[in-house]
Amino acid sequence: MKKNPFIDHPGAGMSLIVKTITRLTIGLILLFGIYIVLHGHLSPGGGFAGGVIIALSFVHLMIAFGKDAAVSKVSKNMAANLESIGALIFLCIGLLGFFGGSFFLNILGKGEHFKLFSSGTIPLSNIAIGLKVGVGLFAIFLALVILERSKKGL
Repeated sequence: MKKNPFIDHPGAGMSLIVKTITRLTIGLILLFGIYIVLHGHLSPGGGFAGGVIIALSFVHLMIAFGKDAAVSKVSKNMAANLESIGALIFLCIGLLGFFGGSFFLNILGKGEHFKLFSSGTIPLSNIAIGLKVGVGLFAIFLALVILERSKKGL
C-alpha cells in the first residue's frame, strides 16, 4: 500500500493549523499560477511569472508538510523530465517558425484581439517557459533543502 505523506508522517513539517491552511490554499495558488501562464499575452505575467507561482505552490507544500510530502508529488526524475520537456517544447516552437521562414516566426493564426487564442505561438511559448521555470525553481529549492540537511547530518 502506498504511503500518504500527509497522514503517515504527522510529526514532519509544521503545526496542524499551517497544514490545514496549506491544504485549503495550495490548489488555489497552483490554479492562479496556471492562469498567469495562460493569460500572459493578455495581461501582466506570462511563463516566467506563472512558473514562479507554480513552483511556490510546491515550496509551500514542502514547508508545511516536510520534504517527503513534496518529493512524493514531484520526484527528482519527474522534475528533470518535465524541465527537459519544457525546454524541448520551447525549442520546437522556435524551430517550427524557422522552417516557416525565420526563427520563432508565428506559424499560427492570430485570431481575434483580446481573446485567449489571439496571439499565435506566444501562449505555447508561455506554457513551455512556465513548465521549465516552475519545475526548475522547485528542483533548486529541493536541492538546497537536501544540501542543508546533509550539512547538518540529518
